[in-house]
Amino acid sequence: MPPHKILLVEDHEDTRELIVVVLRQSAYEVSTATSLAEALMLAGKQKFDLFVLDSKLPDGSGVELCKRIRQLDQSTPILFCSALAYESDRDEALISGAQKYLVKPVDLHLLLSTVGELLTLSLKPHVRSTSRATRPRQQLN
Repeated sequence: MPPHKILLVEDHEDTRELIVVVLRQSAYEVSTATSLAEALMLAGKQKFDLFVLDSKLPDGSGVELCKRIRQLDQSTPILFCSALAYESDRDEALISGAQKYLVKPVDLHLLLSTVGELLTLSLKPHVRSTSRATRPRQQLN
């Protein structure tokens, strides 16, 4: 089985490099983007098994990116890894289409277990759709 492909969208260089190293050590194939525009370009060209998004990007928000990804792809899991720690930030990300939200600085073991959980759930469509059905849905503009 080929490695799972992850798109990490993170503009902070040190954080991006750390997460890439950790994910690659766990045998994931990782592509990176540092902006909303770059992430959308990659998402439109390649198939990913998971998106990992930061909330603040130089050309927009992670929530905006999440909504745009959902217009292209309704099923691939999305994980936020963000410094925004308010419950309202988490809720906004989940309403926009994400499955999980972790707050930075994130425990790397928790990051890996969450990535593994999301990738496992993505292989079980009935589980994924059930978990999403319980979340409020927001209309895309």
